[in-house]
Amino acid sequence: MKEEKISYYVNKASELNNSSFDNKIRVAILSSFTLNGLAETIQVKCAEKKIQCLTYVGGYNQYSQEILNPQSDLYRFKPDLTFLFIDTRALLKDLFHHPYSISADERKSLVNEKTDEILILARKFSEISSSRLILANFAIPTFSAYGIFENKTDFGFHRMLNEINNKIADDLLKSDSVYVYDFDKFVTKFGERNVFDYKQFFFGDMKISLDHIPYLASELMSYVIGYLGISKKCIVLDLDNTLWGGVIGEDGFNGIKLGADPPGNAFIEFQKTLLSLHQRGVILAINSKNNYDDAIRVIREHPYMQLKEDNFTSLKINWNDKVSNLKEIADEINIGLDSIVFFDDDPVNREYVRINLPQVQTIDLPKDPSEFANILKHLNEFSVLKITQEDQQRGKMYAEQIKRIDLEKSAPDLEEFLKQLDIRVLIKKANDFTIPRISQLTLKTNQFNLTTKRYQESDIKKLAQDKDYLVGCAQVVDKFGDNGIIGVFIVNKKNPKEWYLDTFLLSCRVMGREVEKGILSYVIDKAKESGAQRLKAQFISTLKNKPVEYFLPNCGFKKESDSWVYSVNVPFEIPNFLTVSAE
Repeated sequence: MKEEKISYYVNKASELNNSSFDNKIRVAILSSFTLNGLAETIQVKCAEKKIQCLTYVGGYNQYSQEILNPQSDLYRFKPDLTFLFIDTRALLKDLFHHPYSISADERKSLVNEKTDEILILARKFSEISSSRLILANFAIPTFSAYGIFENKTDFGFHRMLNEINNKIADDLLKSDSVYVYDFDKFVTKFGERNVFDYKQFFFGDMKISLDHIPYLASELMSYVIGYLGISKKCIVLDLDNTLWGGVIGEDGFNGIKLGADPPGNAFIEFQKTLLSLHQRGVILAINSKNNYDDAIRVIREHPYMQLKEDNFTSLKINWNDKVSNLKEIADEINIGLDSIVFFDDDPVNREYVRINLPQVQTIDLPKDPSEFANILKHLNEFSVLKITQEDQQRGKMYAEQIKRIDLEKSAPDLEEFLKQLDIRVLIKKANDFTIPRISQLTLKTNQFNLTTKRYQESDIKKLAQDKDYLVGCAQVVDKFGDNGIIGVFIVNKKNPKEWYLDTFLLSCRVMGREVEKGILSYVIDKAKESGAQRLKAQFISTLKNKPVEYFLPNCGFKKESDSWVYSVNVPFEIPNFLTVSAE
């Protein structure tokens, strides 16, 4: 996707007034070279997503001093995300040009030495700051003085840099505070001659050309989206000229373009890319003006269809308008419209959706289908800092949700429906397995969330290890399958007589089944066992958490000033259709 010039972002940044945005983030940028305009570009890109972004840019080539000094301006800034760029020339110094002036064994020792230098900096930063550190790896130049003999050389120049990148990536693989950004891949994607401009390098030590700073900022926005937990959840797709070429109602089953030859192979590539996202947890749905029988036959029977019926959580194949269908899809899946990305080849439909549902991200598709997969691959809207087991099982879970909806429609009333579901709530402790999901839920859950406090993985780990806190989650299973971990509670126990419910939330996926009462009953029982007399809580209203507004009074909490209090000696009853157990 073509980017604006950097001058556009610099000018736009000076006009920003984004203090009213709900989402806020503090971003620090450290580098060994000049990165003019990157901070401003990130600010503007954040504002476009309704995120207030404050930035700190470290001094020129002062990254090491700033990280090692606990009193530096970097730490006073208290960033949420910190990007660190060290270029290959700065890393190797004279050996960048003369790597063969030392022996192969000395080159191997140098690799270990340089790797250790970088990892020591990363660990020191993590000790002092709670910020996530995004460490760019090293671009591997195409030039070697040894030319075509490079790959015949024992531990040559390119092998050295590959080894440093691999060692750093391996060491930080399981770190939840330091991530490696593949800058080498960025250079490969856009081309070394484009990214590295010799004139700008000699003029101002710029190792990334000004024309490519906006593209770099777009890639770094993936970390902002992942950190804030605002990634999209669902891709909604048109069918004709989107998932296949042609119009099924006019061209017929055998006439549509979907196969090994162009343009049919372009649609296959698009579908395969969609399927890869679906397998990691992105929900797929269809919104198509079509005759249902014609369209579903293609999905079920066409030999080149990569996406099958069970890959789609919702199928809206009818003659209703696209806006009505999108609203129904969101209601059916129980997600916000702002969680949806919409693909449709028809510019009229796209504009109609943009006007009526601006919260849906509507993608402009060109007429050439060979670009579809590329557009999808360059979207960073689905970025997450960690993919959990629940993410990978999401498609299956939502398919099971459709069965629950069918049962609810056939049941005489809500109570009978809930009885037939056979709902079991399993309370689980915070541990290495559950902590990533607990953090993810605090970052993403908006509707049934008492306080909407956001916690990163490192925050949850600290709370779970603190004897003054009770941190746990709830897994829900019913007759149709496992809903996964869908609830979180964090209780402050510093006052032994009055516990404070810091966080209490429930995924929208299971709202309406009263499982929240089962979770709350466990917390009340634990408070009573410990000798506490009161459980205190607050409801902090936001634009999105209306569904939880009356939860506390409905559960017997009494208002005291700006808080709600429950006397734990008062028996708390849970619905008879729930079974609650703890591990």
